Amino acid sequence: MIAKKTLTIIVLVFLFLPTIFAQSKFVQGKVTTFDSILLMNASIKVKSTNQVVLSDTNGYFSLICNTPDKFIISANGFVTKRFKVKKETKLVLINLQLQSNDEAQEIAIGYGHIKDREKLFAMNSLHNKEEDFSRYKDVFNIISGRFPGVEVFQGEIRIRGISSTHGNGALLILDGMQVNESTIRSLSTQSIKSINVLKGNAASIYGVYATNGVVVIETK
Repeated sequence: MIAKKTLTIIVLVFLFLPTIFAQSKFVQGKVTTFDSILLMNASIKVKSTNQVVLSDTNGYFSLICNTPDKFIISANGFVTKRFKVKKETKLVLINLQLQSNDEAQEIAIGYGHIKDREKLFAMNSLHNKEEDFSRYKDVFNIISGRFPGVEVFQGEIRIRGISSTHGNGALLILDGMQVNESTIRSLSTQSIKSINVLKGNAASIYGVYATNGVVVIETK
């Protein structure tokens, strides 16, 4: 009889272990794309409870979850992302990547995720998770083949429809530093993590020499 009671107690302990060790916590967060464009109505799902909240007009959300826990963040036109909630997590900053297909921007706007339409269309991004850069000969080959409206002409990367008194070539930024075309050309395509093409207001943070647009390359 005692053995039976002991067995029952052990079973109950194992059943309630998740409840014993999991602690509820209040978490706030913000959802963006291209690091600065706010995403509205993005879905944030708590894996442990299946609770779903949506980001507000400023990209913010708040919810209660367990520790540890996981969030699944999704929005139409964007790549779904997962975030692991740890004991020390208080503020969650989620940057969703736009899908690589041509319709992604229109889908994102159509579903009401973006309110700054012009800023979104001024930015294009390519990441090594969605594209095998090693199959290209060099960076110029990647850019001219994958970014609409961007071409390589006489050794310069040019964004069509843009011209200024500072020449025609886009400003080139490699891992946060301004570089020239020869540096970009000698870069191994296997070392590239992401390529972003910026123009208009999106490029203005790089100053007067960004009037022809900016190509931002990040390596692994």
